[in-house]
Amino acid sequence: MKKLINSPDDVVADALAGIAVAHPSLAVDAKNRVITRAAQTRIGKVALVSGGGSGHEPLHGGFVGLGMLDAACPGEVFTSPVPGQMLAAAQSVDAGAGVLFVVKNYTGDVLNFQMAAELAVDEGIAVETVLVDDDVAVQDSTWTAGRRGTGATLFVEKMVGAAAERGASLAEAAAIGRRVNAASRSFAVALTSCTTPAAGRPGFELPEDEIEVGVGIHGEPGRSREKIRPAREIVADAMAAILDDLPPAPGDEVVLLVNGLGATPLLELYIVVGEVASVLAARDVRIARSLVGNYVTSLDMAGVSITLCRADQELLDLWDAPVDTPALRWGV
Repeated sequence: MKKLINSPDDVVADALAGIAVAHPSLAVDAKNRVITRAAQTRIGKVALVSGGGSGHEPLHGGFVGLGMLDAACPGEVFTSPVPGQMLAAAQSVDAGAGVLFVVKNYTGDVLNFQMAAELAVDEGIAVETVLVDDDVAVQDSTWTAGRRGTGATLFVEKMVGAAAERGASLAEAAAIGRRVNAASRSFAVALTSCTTPAAGRPGFELPEDEIEVGVGIHGEPGRSREKIRPAREIVADAMAAILDDLPPAPGDEVVLLVNGLGATPLLELYIVVGEVASVLAARDVRIARSLVGNYVTSLDMAGVSITLCRADQELLDLWDAPVDTPALRWGV
């Protein structure tokens, strides 16, 4: 294993120290392991809190800022944060209008955020939860009951974040989040495994001529192990899985995320974008907005995930609204 770390035990703490230096717009509570905006949440604004295991950067800390999250809770690598972190985050950003938890559907995350919500309610903080479960690759995977939460987490955080900035109530913000999740589907393919600092070796063996189809962002098994083949064919299979589950009508518009899993060159991601566009054009579906790059990663895994969100004008307006975070910035 070759990694730019000091010790496997200190990876998250050392990274948080670097985040604090690199992004003065953020405040890092090293003791509670909570990242918030440096500025206090505006009084009367619904606060958005998310989190999960580290190793998926820039998710979630990179999405803290204007138009997205108010706070993020990073756990250990591929490990859920604990309820105390989430409670500390909720307490630090609650501005009187309640807190919305955005939770990826992994068993540890779901249980710990649920416990944190109960603790926050005991403290007099109103809490709603949006569960993201967009991955169509498998049902009831290694770490989940039901579908995994992946790339649509970004869509939920961006669109709900915009609604919160505009003054949406807690119930309204939660309804938008659930609507975005219901309109989104994802599928991922891995070309290599990833190596966690603690393990020091790849999470699974993948021969040079094989790919994992439908992989999870923690390296969980997918639908099948197959031989590597041209990008056009890989994308066609991924898109078939997505579109079979969320069949668009001719004339529909979508927001597209082509996401690198950590070690995929941008050159290859753009090839994927072109192939996705061809598949959608054949169905008379228009890509209204697109985002390409590393946003929901899996440490050093080579591969790609594709996420589509079927969007009407209201959701497109929320997508276009100003955002200013370390990982996303436009309209400001």
